[in-house]
Amino acid sequence: MNFGSNAALDLASDRAEQEREASISAVSRSLRAPGTPECEDCGNDIARERRIALPSATRCIFCQTLFERNSR
Repeated sequence: MNFGSNAALDLASDRAEQEREASISAVSRSLRAPGTPECEDCGNDIARERRIALPSATRCIFCQTLFERNSR
């Protein structure tokens, strides 16, 4: 039995879990942060309805759609 590899596997698993938790916390904080009235990409106003639905929005619908398509 190789106990050293089990310890390494446990350490890697713990590290992965910590990274997942940190990522979830970062996303949660960003969703609670206030957005902006103007799109960070094009500078146009973000629609009132979008700001009500997603107060943390920093892009208009058009620019957010482009951003998500390019992020894939």
